[in-house]
Amino acid sequence: MAARVAFAVLVVTAIVFAAQACEPETLGDYFIPPGVDRNNIGSDYFTSTLLRGEPVIAAGAKFSAKRLGSNEFPVLTNLAVSSALLKYLPEGINPFHIHPRGTELLIVLKGTLNVGLIDTANKLFTAVLQEGDVFVFPKGLVHYQINLSRLPVIAYAAFSSSNPGTVSLPVTLFGTGIPKVVHETAFKVHKLVIDKLEAPFRN
Repeated sequence: MAARVAFAVLVVTAIVFAAQACEPETLGDYFIPPGVDRNNIGSDYFTSTLLRGEPVIAAGAKFSAKRLGSNEFPVLTNLAVSSALLKYLPEGINPFHIHPRGTELLIVLKGTLNVGLIDTANKLFTAVLQEGDVFVFPKGLVHYQINLSRLPVIAYAAFSSSNPGTVSLPVTLFGTGIPKVVHETAFKVHKLVIDKLEAPFRN
């Protein structure tokens, strides 16, 4: 019951996000893809089944997400709302990342999840979320989630953008080919340390 109430709060909050968002104004009732005749749009255009069932986690991985934004569900374009369904196996992590275009509201539907948020004053905020609990990650701030329990966790996220974007800091820093000398100078470590950090992201 608590999860259902919290989910209802999440949906209402997402609608409020949409009303206060900074996305471009839609010049009609809703987005219509170029070349599509409005008269041919039916209720299926406003319906998505992508979040049915739990996310599938690839072999060897411990975290997966089903995303539902404007790329996957075009009607969301410029409506300032999107969502995702997340699954974490034990020790599964959604590592340090930011959403440059949207605030995230996360609700735990099943299990116990540890989360962390770092603000621009470098203050760390952490919480252990139970089923039905909600945590907010403001737009552009570094955050993470990790399952430190022995059971899988399912969570639902709503965003204040139809395309909030995700910048994964480990991938961005160590998987994009930044020259080693930059890392050595920035982190004040030997290049062998950088080699180890880059190794998981090499093709």
